[in-house]
Order: sequence, then structure tokens, then C-alpha cells
Amino acid sequence: MQAALFEAKVRFVSELAKRLHQYGTSAPRLESAIDSVSTRLGLSCNSLSTPTSIILSIGSLEDGPDALPRFTQVLRVEPGEVNLRRLSETDDIAERVYHGQLDVAQGLKLLQNLRSGLSRKAEVLQVLCFAIASTTVSVLLGGGLGDVLTATCFGLIIGLLGTLAGRIESFAASFELVAAFIATFGASLVAAHWVAINVRSVVIAALIVLLPGLMLTTAVVELSSRHLVAGSVRLMGASAILLKLAVGAAAGFQLAKTLHLGEAAAVTPALPSYASWIALLAGTYSFAILFQAAKRDIPLAMASAWLGYLCTTYAGQAYGQEFGVFFAGLVVACASNLFARLKNRPGAIVRVPGIILLVPGSVGFRSLFFVFERDVYLGLDMAFSLVVLLASLVAGLLLGNVLLPPRRSL
Repeated sequence: MQAALFEAKVRFVSELAKRLHQYGTSAPRLESAIDSVSTRLGLSCNSLSTPTSIILSIGSLEDGPDALPRFTQVLRVEPGEVNLRRLSETDDIAERVYHGQLDVAQGLKLLQNLRSGLSRKAEVLQVLCFAIASTTVSVLLGGGLGDVLTATCFGLIIGLLGTLAGRIESFAASFELVAAFIATFGASLVAAHWVAINVRSVVIAALIVLLPGLMLTTAVVELSSRHLVAGSVRLMGASAILLKLAVGAAAGFQLAKTLHLGEAAAVTPALPSYASWIALLAGTYSFAILFQAAKRDIPLAMASAWLGYLCTTYAGQAYGQEFGVFFAGLVVACASNLFARLKNRPGAIVRVPGIILLVPGSVGFRSLFFVFERDVYLGLDMAFSLVVLLASLVAGLLLGNVLLPPRRSL
């Protein structure tokens, strides 16, 4: 293979790996996709992906299986965030190069031209969706009107803080801690002086977008797939986020106690049952926007979230919460693989929204919070529940991949 052609192919593979990582692809799927594309281009590639790095060791298939790689690249990257629209566009470019519809130079240029960041309109919509997601969770937790309105207000504030964290690098590291403190102290203030609310439920609803349930699930999937480095690093990252949230919440409650802002004993009655369905409709839309799905994929993402929620709700009522989560994970995995087979598009468009209401991030937050309150036994009980729910969800996802194997990496 000519040196210039080899270099062009390596540049394309490297850029593809960076884009897939940037848009939230897990280590097993990223490595599988890169290896598949590399082989198609006549390259031999050994890849290693972690949440903060990518290592590519690339040679030419013409050199034979025992030849040393010609090129090794170590990329330092930031942890990726789910962006379904850009992931779909990246996948489309890779598919066109894979099938020879584009050469590697054209593919590289298209990948480099993919826009990063949000427009002003999209940024405003993201902030509003923080509030809508908090509203939905508050209603699903059985909150009354006061709980829902309070959670919505603090969800909006946290969305604004998230925008600020995206612009000020020094604030980003403490964003979760500050958000948890503001939500907890603010909810305590509301409960003491304005309206009777369930402070703990309001805090969980306000922080729902920040809870790393999806990250925990991805970490356990990676560990189960024997991607031990990526899974361990991601698990530690999720634990660090939970710790910051728990410390912030504990500090907020402690300040409230110091100022004698106790929780009101009475709580406003729950909203009518039909409110849950209305909230769920709005909530699934908000998660589709937060995952940055393309306009044409928003109904599909919403339907997937509904599918996961209904499966876990009705199966859980019949056979227990753990089985409900397992069954929902199984159904969502099969549905995402079927979509990928039929449409030749990333199954993540269905899979990620489908499990977002199943991931047990709030359980981990409650566990650490109880430990900070020195209720160790209740904290350990919640931690065990977290492990069981995570195992159930991951088992469902893995079994779904066995029953209906995916034909494509993404």
C-alpha cells in the first residue's frame, strides 16, 4: 500500500474513532466499529478505548499477520456525551466509505465538518428540557402540585447552571456539587416557608438529568464484555459524580438544619393518575431532546422510552421490580437490534432512550446520601438494591443481544 494512501486511511480511521467516542459510543461498540472499518479499508487495527483515551495501532493487511504495526496513536479525549443526531451522521459517513460510495479523503472531510456544540435555540430548548424532565419524575414519584412546581423550578435552575458549566471550565468540575446544594437547600427553604413538599423527592426530581444511571449501566456492560479498563474507569467516573451530588445534598440539608428549616410534616396530595401519562409524554420528549436526537428520530426515541417504561411497570407489578427491569432491558435490546437490522442505522437511537427510565441512578444517590446521614444500614440496603437493579438491566440487555444479535457495531 502506498504511503500516501495508507496515511489517508489512518487519518480517516482516527477521526472516526474520535467522533464515535465524542458522541457517547461505549468501548465494545467503538472498538468493534473501528476494527470492522479498518479491515474493509485494508488495514489491521488494534484499538483500545476508555472514557478518556483512545489507542490505535494500525498496520496494513498486505504486510501479513506477523508484521509490526506501521503507526500507533494515543489520543487524549474528554468523556463523550450521547448525541444521537451526530452519531447517526457519523455512522452514515462510515457506511458510505465502507461501501465505496465515498473515498477516505471525502469521508474525512465530512467527519471534520460535523458541527460541535449547540445553537442558541437548541441551548434554550435543552435548558427547558431539564425542567420538563424534573416535572415528569416528580409526577411519577407521586408528588403533589407543590412538589411538581418546586422540582420544575429547580430543574430549570440546574439547566441554566449546566449551560454556565459548559462555558466556564473551572466551574464544570464542581457543577454537580453546586447543583445538589442549591436544589436541596432551596427545597428545604420552600418547605419551611411556602408550601408543604417532600424535600427528598423534589431533590431527586430536580437532579434527575445529572444522576449517572446511564453511565453506571454502560460501565457494567463494559465490564461484562471484558472491557475491564474502560468499565472500571467509567464506573469510577459515575461514582465520583454520585459522590459530588451526595456531598452537595448533605451540605444543603446541614445548612437547612443549622438555620432550623425543618421539613413540613404535611405533604400535598398526589396528582390524579392521568397526570402521570401526560407527564410521561412530555418527559419522553425532553429526554429525546437531551440526547440530541434528530427531528425525524424524536418520535422513535419517545416510543422507545414508552416501551421501556411500560414493560418495566407492568412486568414489575406482576413479578417484581427486578424482573420488570430485566424484561424491559431484554425488550429494548431486541427492539434496538431489530431497528438496526431493518433500517441499517445505529441501534442506539432506540436503545439509549429505551433504558433511560430504567437506569437506577437515583438509587445510588439515595444510598450515598443515607451514608452521609449516618444511616449506614439503610445506605447499604439501597446500595444492594442498586447492584441488583443494575445486574437485572444489564442481564436483559446482554440476553437481548443473544436472542436477536446485532448485525452492526453501533
